[in-house]
Amino acid sequence: MVKKHKPVAAMFGGSFDPPHLGHQSIVQEVITHLDIDTLLVVPTYLNPFKVSSLASASLRLEWCHILFDNIPKVHVDDYEITKGKSTYTSDTVKHFNIAYRVKYLVIGSDNLASLNKWHHFEWLNATITWVIVTRKKFPLALDGLRDTKVLYLEAPMSSSEIRETKDLHYVDNKIKTSVQQVLKGQTLMTIDQRVENIVHILDDKKADEIEVFNLEDADYIAKRVVIANSLNGKHTLALADHLKVALKKSGDSILASDMSDDWVVADLGDILIHIMVPEYRQRYSLEQFLNELVENQKKSDIDPA
Repeated sequence: MVKKHKPVAAMFGGSFDPPHLGHQSIVQEVITHLDIDTLLVVPTYLNPFKVSSLASASLRLEWCHILFDNIPKVHVDDYEITKGKSTYTSDTVKHFNIAYRVKYLVIGSDNLASLNKWHHFEWLNATITWVIVTRKKFPLALDGLRDTKVLYLEAPMSSSEIRETKDLHYVDNKIKTSVQQVLKGQTLMTIDQRVENIVHILDDKKADEIEVFNLEDADYIAKRVVIANSLNGKHTLALADHLKVALKKSGDSILASDMSDDWVVADLGDILIHIMVPEYRQRYSLEQFLNELVENQKKSDIDPA
């Protein structure tokens, strides 16, 4: 039996908040200079070293599809975004290694100073070849890296500079209008500011008994949970529709939802929202379960043993 070889891939991850001409140059250089079958462009849901992003995850994914889908060998993948939470690069590489041989990992030289803090850095260093893209003011400190290739590209603008200056000169025309709308209408929000916005949206449409649970340190699928009462089944669905529209306007997005007249669950990845009729809220005692999670975490912090 002939053993099939996996396609060789390079992986280029990042926030792409927004993607710009520098990212496009990197993609073209990788395709031109690396002997690969596929370049995996992987937008992050949220960089593990950041607390928030400007544009929503779904919009950043859409921008990447618009810019990169028509380039041969490039595959834009939503793996990290559909997970709905910060994902370690090592976990993403392991995921793609099922179908590919991920040989190269593309990073900017601005990452070199903190590279040894990455999750499972030693495993990554032993497994992949680092493709380093030069960035102004960030030296090529390659000590300790097992195997490297350098792409000498001096991008004239970074995503952070575009956000700060609102200079769209280096943004592709295909997404320029969309990026401009985001920059005009949205400010960078922390998770607590996003929760405050959610509470305001629900309260504005007469949701009742709104409660927020901070599960940052608990072993749970989300960092915050918002629970609210609806007046009845019709009101439940009306609140859910209003929430979806209002969140989109503020740059947030619902990744998945489960809806019925009695109970709606909206999943924003790091935030879960429950809207339910009072009878269901009383019957299922969700607050008690969440409070127990918080209390158990507090006890474990006091007595780790």
